Amino acid sequence: MKERRKYERLQLELPARLEMNSSEKTEFFELQTRNISAAGVLLMGTTEQFPAGTRCQLELIVTSERIKELTGAQGLIKIAGTIVRSTPDGVAVCFNGDCEILGLKGS
Repeated sequence: MKERRKYERLQLELPARLEMNSSEKTEFFELQTRNISAAGVLLMGTTEQFPAGTRCQLELIVTSERIKELTGAQGLIKIAGTIVRSTPDGVAVCFNGDCEILGLKGS
């Protein structure tokens, strides 16, 4: 079967924080990436089921000694996304465009 993905998927485990907003409340989930591409990410670490099409915010912490050596900080990537699917195997999020990359001092 031919691979349909436009971007290469990397097996990469990073700490992730998923923010889900509804009219009633905001919830945060501390998760881990299973794999990531330029188009989206697969998250693991929750049994919570999220409806497909739900918008979310995602924060990824890039822990790299080389980044820390060059900048004195770890990297934080903040990006908006949409839940594509949610199963016991993980939560798939499609990125919705631009991301923000910040330095985390003291990491």
